[in-house]
Amino acid sequence: MNIVILDSGYKSYSFEKELFEGNGFNLKIHKEYKGERLEKIEFTKEAHGLLVRHTVIDSEFLSKMKNLKAVVRYGIGYDNIDIEACTKFGVKVANVQGYASHSVSDHAMALMFSCTRGMWNTNDQLINKFAAPPVPEIFELHDKTLGIIGLGKIGSELSKKASPLFNKIIATDPYKTEQYFNRFQVQKVSLETLLKTSDVISINCNLTVETNHILNTDAFNSMQKKPVIINTSRGETIDEKALFEALQNKKIHSAGLDVFENEPTTKAQESVINHPQTICTGHYAWYSDYAAIELQKRAAQNLFDFLRGKEVEDRLN
Repeated sequence: MNIVILDSGYKSYSFEKELFEGNGFNLKIHKEYKGERLEKIEFTKEAHGLLVRHTVIDSEFLSKMKNLKAVVRYGIGYDNIDIEACTKFGVKVANVQGYASHSVSDHAMALMFSCTRGMWNTNDQLINKFAAPPVPEIFELHDKTLGIIGLGKIGSELSKKASPLFNKIIATDPYKTEQYFNRFQVQKVSLETLLKTSDVISINCNLTVETNHILNTDAFNSMQKKPVIINTSRGETIDEKALFEALQNKKIHSAGLDVFENEPTTKAQESVINHPQTICTGHYAWYSDYAAIELQKRAAQNLFDFLRGKEVEDRLN
């Protein structure tokens, strides 16, 4: 059987080589992270198993495949994979669920502290405002409410870490039960209530049709407590034009962003990225020395198990 890895760029693929080649598979690694779509399709067409990061796997792609049995995405999100189309073509799909729950929740906490403490332009503060806060609204967390959008593995891990810091933690997630919320001592609320009552809002949901631009102009206008916005999920969950307007109109306190609508970012996004009350990092919340290794190992193992006819816990269809 043939295995193909697209969207290369990891430091090493030693585990994948050992797992697949050591068990009689032919392994090919595409040399480019981006690359031309048609060339990638040609490169992949003989594959039985496929590991991807960002390449769009849709009906067009699948129709060109001769032998494809399974696709696994390196990561938690899978918005670049058309699950329905894969099911139609008889292709099994999995991601790597929860692999970075500690690293992403740690990163969300770091952005949260940086925003609430006004650490978005420390050089200017040192030179021009020494011993004075960058804005008057530098607040403590002990009497505040944290709202989490998406209480999956990362959102629930964040709730555990943040629990000692906040007066209350609320969350919205239509796919989780009351019992699940109670397990983490988090109050289940509607999105409307969360937007109105949270002092800090962290987005930790998958990107779907429902969550695309879940924070839009109407959402920002409904916020009553001038919250801090944290996003370590997917950039498209926030309408960046609406976010910029909310910052300009002081509807929100600040924003800590690790993900963006367009990645890598473009000149058109500079108004948000360079705003004096945003802190931006380059989509590396997922990374830690441990998480990076776990991601590659679990993705490869999921694909290996698919092709050996075994059950895969992370299966999506």
